[in-house]
Amino acid sequence: MTATTILRPDPEGIAAAAALLRAGALVAMPTETVYGLAADATNPAAIAALYAAKGRPSRNPLIVHAADAAAAGRIGAIPAEAAPLVARFWPGPLTLVVDLRPDAGIAAAVTAGLARVALRVPAHPVAQALCRALGRPIAAPSANPSGRISPTRAAHVLAGLGGRIAAVIDAGPCAVGVESTILGCGPDGFTLLREGGVTADAIEALIGQPLRRPAPDRAEARPEAPGQLASHYAPRAAVRLGVRAPGPGMVWIGFGPGCVGAALNLSPSGDMAEAAARLYDVLHEADALAGPGGLIGVAPVPDMGLGRAVNDRLSRAAAPRDGDRP
Repeated sequence: MTATTILRPDPEGIAAAAALLRAGALVAMPTETVYGLAADATNPAAIAALYAAKGRPSRNPLIVHAADAAAAGRIGAIPAEAAPLVARFWPGPLTLVVDLRPDAGIAAAVTAGLARVALRVPAHPVAQALCRALGRPIAAPSANPSGRISPTRAAHVLAGLGGRIAAVIDAGPCAVGVESTILGCGPDGFTLLREGGVTADAIEALIGQPLRRPAPDRAEARPEAPGQLASHYAPRAAVRLGVRAPGPGMVWIGFGPGCVGAALNLSPSGDMAEAAARLYDVLHEADALAGPGGLIGVAPVPDMGLGRAVNDRLSRAAAPRDGDRP
């Protein structure tokens, strides 16, 4: 095990990160959503190393990050119906799952053997710069051990993957704080595969039609996109949802001004964007406070707008983990 280098988010740091990726190494990069674990998407050995470093199930596909919509379109066949989404939300926290082009040159493990690929154009300037400096598509799931809390700071990355990856570009906290929304694009319209940084309401208002939803059991058995496994984003402590007052020995996470006595609060003012941006940071802190075998309680969060993405992550964090399912 070698020490993970911390790189600055400047031209020298980005050039160093691109050189490492070109050599097949793994580098954690900041995005506007969470820190991603970047690998050259065209290098099968690098992708195998990425799955190994995270302990990620091989059936769980990866998101491919591109510098712009034109570069993304050379990897996947983006349908004309998605043009309004591309124009409005790229660069940004939206991922589109489309048919993989036969000549895309993507390593097969990136798509978990599927004939479709998840594509995103990140808005963070460092992620944009790294995509351009490398000149190749970047596969980048969240930079954390598989199933654990996603990282929104470089310190979170180092706590989970330090010594297992070559470097992390430290650009401070992520602004959005929850992963991208994922849409499946098909002949029957658009399917919401994962709630995220772009609300379903905003998407439906733009496309003028309701989004389809896949059956949960189908998503768990054969994920079409990241973030569909039932247990995900989980701290080491157990998580209980809908808690309106703390129980004995519980670390209680509040939401809004009425949660007097909460150890932590996603947003004291009840602001949903603040709650989303702080979600993983608060979960990391609560997990440290709870300790091994501890318990985290979370106050109810309104299930609207970005609250749906927050609740999606919380429900997966609270789901039974491998080894304790009935």
